[in-house]
Amino acid sequence: MELLRSRDELPRLAPWRARGIAFVPTMGALHEGHLSLVRRAAAEGPVVVSIFVNPTQFGPGEDFERYPRDLDADLALLEPLGVAAVYAPGVADLYPAGPGGVTVQPGPRAGVLCGARRPGHFAGVLTVVAKLFQQVQPAVAVFGRKDAQQCLVIDEMVRDLFFPVRLVDAPTVREPDGLALSSRNRYLDAAQRRRALCLWRALTAARRALEAGERDPAALEDVMTLHLADADAVEYAEVRRVPDLARPERAAGHLLLAVAAHVGPARLIDNLSLAVDGAAVREVPLLGE
Repeated sequence: MELLRSRDELPRLAPWRARGIAFVPTMGALHEGHLSLVRRAAAEGPVVVSIFVNPTQFGPGEDFERYPRDLDADLALLEPLGVAAVYAPGVADLYPAGPGGVTVQPGPRAGVLCGARRPGHFAGVLTVVAKLFQQVQPAVAVFGRKDAQQCLVIDEMVRDLFFPVRLVDAPTVREPDGLALSSRNRYLDAAQRRRALCLWRALTAARRALEAGERDPAALEDVMTLHLADADAVEYAEVRRVPDLARPERAAGHLLLAVAAHVGPARLIDNLSLAVDGAAVREVPLLGE
């Protein structure tokens, strides 16, 4: 497994570019969710993983400084998976003039959910993803479905700016009790972790309501909000249409059930991507099957 620490070393990717790189961008603090993305990418071609905590996607007062960083531990997890290369650049490798230069502004999909509550977040995400795509030159990029809005916002950028990259969204990996794996779970003590299960309970309760025939988006949102009572603060509990993230008049077709809440020191998000066809409700990829 090659380790590339600067953009000057990127020419070493040439042999894998010729075969079609399958790229997994991460911010490190890797867990089984990330490793599942690497395994999914391995079905597409030689895998390159990036590890970079991107400063431009964190807002004032967010957790950039304390975001967990342990490159050696991350490399130890990736080594057995047959990863071709890990790109772990410094800030100057991606922002030569420093953060605050040229940015990629998101389209309409970024205007709701997390985008409405974290100004500038998706501009930071798209800017760093665009730079990484330019530097790594992958054929395929794999993202986690837990970050559903991020997947759809990146998809909008790829389509609108004609990036020659095919996107794949891989399923959310969960603990046995349903908690979605997240690097920010490390912030939780045992009691907070138990309370964090309210996000999964909210989503599963709304899914059960859909399966029972509820088709009013407002009623489904009320169900999710009721089940988020253990959170310290609820940011949103919403039903959105995929892929445009507009609010549907009726809960049918391809839907995203999305929740965000604060539990202790952690801001947590979770979602379900569901196809509702008549009485049938099933989980589906965000970006097509």
